[in-house]
Amino acid sequence: MSPTHRRRPIFVALFVTLFALSLAAQDVASFEKRITVKTLKNGLTVLVMERPEAPVFSFHIVVDAGSAQDPKGGSGLAHMFEHMAFKGTPKIGTTNWAKEKPLLDQLEKAYQEYDFEKRKIVGRDEAKIKALEAKWRALQDQAEQYIKQDEFGEIVENAGGVGLNASTGSDVTRYYYSLPANQTELFAYLESERLIRPVYRQFYKERDVVLEERRMRTDSSPIGRLIEQLLAAAFTAHPYQVSGVGWHSEISSVTATEAEEFFKTYYKPSNMILAVVGDVKAATILPLIERYFGRIPAGPKAPELKTIEPDQIGERTITIREATQPWYIEGYKRPAYTDPDDAVYDAISDILSSGRTSRMYRSLVRDKKIALQAGGFGGFPGNKYPNLFLFFAIPSQGKTPTDVQTAIREEIERLKNEDVTDEELNRVKTNAKANLLRGLANNQGLAIQLSTAQLRYGDWRGLFQEVERIDKVTKADIRRVANKTFVANRRTVGIIENVPAGAAKGGN
Repeated sequence: MSPTHRRRPIFVALFVTLFALSLAAQDVASFEKRITVKTLKNGLTVLVMERPEAPVFSFHIVVDAGSAQDPKGGSGLAHMFEHMAFKGTPKIGTTNWAKEKPLLDQLEKAYQEYDFEKRKIVGRDEAKIKALEAKWRALQDQAEQYIKQDEFGEIVENAGGVGLNASTGSDVTRYYYSLPANQTELFAYLESERLIRPVYRQFYKERDVVLEERRMRTDSSPIGRLIEQLLAAAFTAHPYQVSGVGWHSEISSVTATEAEEFFKTYYKPSNMILAVVGDVKAATILPLIERYFGRIPAGPKAPELKTIEPDQIGERTITIREATQPWYIEGYKRPAYTDPDDAVYDAISDILSSGRTSRMYRSLVRDKKIALQAGGFGGFPGNKYPNLFLFFAIPSQGKTPTDVQTAIREEIERLKNEDVTDEELNRVKTNAKANLLRGLANNQGLAIQLSTAQLRYGDWRGLFQEVERIDKVTKADIRRVANKTFVANRRTVGIIENVPAGAAKGGN
């Protein structure tokens, strides 16, 4: 044995010891001393964590609504409103609100008239449709003269803000950025204003931007099209069947009125969590937050979805044939994050996909050399409701989706019939602690993780409990869950099959 190999166990032991010491310093008790939680009278839950390492702070607002809450026929609305949240308010983004507002009202009325005529099946009058379209577009052009483009972002940037962004997932929508510690009142004003009085300016232009996003991410992307078709096949009833970007026909038809209804339904204080982390004092910033965010009208928490995905009773397969890189995906139905076995699925994902020591990488990429990339993970496309555990592989040159399918299923059978090793299970538990520490390393990561845990579990301490649950996972748990989940009648397969250029596309 070489000196390097003799030293490795010592390094590993030292690494694990340092992890344990580091995590101990980041335990729940130490966080409790620095975190204050308050629910405002209107129902908004606020978390403040005092972390004065540098004179900055970050915030994160998480809304308990994502693309799964898009209304029937209105896919893409959650994403569309996220775009609107940056367009400003009656005071931000306009040179003259008194003149802009009547034009926006006229524009929306004109668009509704156009939309009504355009949707007609019987009695459709193309000349009338063309005239109505010209009318609303002219009003749109008139409203443009009062717009101060990107003023919201410029205010944040001029105040020293960084990381201004938002994202729409299947289950939640997020808003976040960071500011110097002396800009707490600016943050409170800006964020509360756009949650009280968002303005749907440039809605139809921004809709075109979202359509372009769809074109790039889905229509022009073979893997984007495959995933969209896979979801549509895997879910027969639940909204997870529609990819977050939405169907082209629905995105191109949503209206500002519908976006406003979505906002009124889901952007209520009781449906949001706000976390602020950094060089702030709870005693100072909470009254400030209450003064500004307390102005948001109260309302009941948005209703949960009624639809429950029915049991799948047979394997489903989607095949896309075209002259492009082949892909292979198979997804299995698994329960929501609230299921007692959620930590077991996390452990399986880690064993299969965490780095170059993972089973999928070693088997398909390193040893058999049949894949360029391979892995497996749960929680797709979201995890609030029963979802998919996905396995995927990109075949190497000269290899086919069938080749990687065989290898993937061999790895699944190993999970079902053989215990994982002590080393693998210990690595899962070490990785869980390491991932937690990485997420706690900066203000923004902390704000995101704390607010998400508060939303998921009703208590930010759930963030630490996730690691505790993974620490209790056993070898028997992994075999039990694998045997329960990875069965044919819970499986949906998606394949991109390479064919010569010009060959007919098809699928099944």
